[in-house]
Amino acid sequence: MGENNYKKILCIMAFVAFAGVSCWATQESLHLLLPSWPVIMCWIVTIGFFIVASIGTKLMVDSMNTNIYMNNRGKKLILGIVLLLVFWLVCSMPTNTHTFFYRSFINQKIETDISRTQGYLAQIKNNVVTEKLIQSKIAELENNVNVRLGELKAEIMNDANPGFGPKAKEILSSFAEILGVAKIDALTYRGNGKSLSIQDREKLYGAYRQKIYLLMDSKKENIRQSLQPKNKDYIKVAQTDYKNLELVRKYINNKTIDVNDAEGIHTVCEKLNKGYTTIGNYSQFVSFKSSEDKERYTASNPESNVRRMLSVFDVWGDFIKGEFPLSFIFWIIISILVDVAAFIFFDIAFKQTDY
Repeated sequence: MGENNYKKILCIMAFVAFAGVSCWATQESLHLLLPSWPVIMCWIVTIGFFIVASIGTKLMVDSMNTNIYMNNRGKKLILGIVLLLVFWLVCSMPTNTHTFFYRSFINQKIETDISRTQGYLAQIKNNVVTEKLIQSKIAELENNVNVRLGELKAEIMNDANPGFGPKAKEILSSFAEILGVAKIDALTYRGNGKSLSIQDREKLYGAYRQKIYLLMDSKKENIRQSLQPKNKDYIKVAQTDYKNLELVRKYINNKTIDVNDAEGIHTVCEKLNKGYTTIGNYSQFVSFKSSEDKERYTASNPESNVRRMLSVFDVWGDFIKGEFPLSFIFWIIISILVDVAAFIFFDIAFKQTDY
């Protein structure tokens, strides 16, 4: 009798140990999902659910034990299965897996999310996309002007028909459209086209080139003014969000922010979501690396990848869609083993021995 009591005490202690790990993991998951809930409430719900699930396993084991007497054996077996499915398979096991995986993966997820978000914020605060567009337009302008200048020079220097004749005038007039002016007035010069020396023609072309370049500089400034937004408040907003994320990274590294704490991780999510919103609001100044990124940041209600890690439903959904590594399966197995061990010790400790 004393040996049985000793065995029962050991089994109860083992049950409490494994159940404690399971209940801790479940309440951590619930608190991340429902931060407004008091921690004590999460513990009460978690412990209650786990005890009910344990009772369900005991009902199943006792119902299948033909060496003991039991009324309504079939009904109690079904009841045990239902309790196990509802309180363990739907609640305990998924939340435990969520907590184990979250703690192993959250730092990597945060660093990836912050780095990507800061990269897009940097484009906005540094006017990267706008400047690239401006430089592209300017390069196109310079290329068009230089091509036409080459044609103008060739026509002026043409020994078969030297000077500034009708063809040269036609080429000159084409600069008006390129440079955005009404027309290009011809320069006055001495002599007729056929009497110009090579040196005179060189001077003539040089004068036209100088005039064209002056008009081109004016056109460049017009391009810059037309493409640059008049209101640049968005740059200050992006700078603020960028610095806030830098501070978040710093505080995580020096342990000021605990990402395993619900309050700490929600602070991280708040700063990330502000960055997401800024990028979505000023997406015209961003060159996204992929269509997935563009869809993520420009959604009507953007949600950071880190915030998705707080929800047991989102984490399991993302795993099913193949967005997590196979290490997630390892944490499923660990979660199952912890709970099964607790159930086994519970069943042994409270095993019915009546024949």
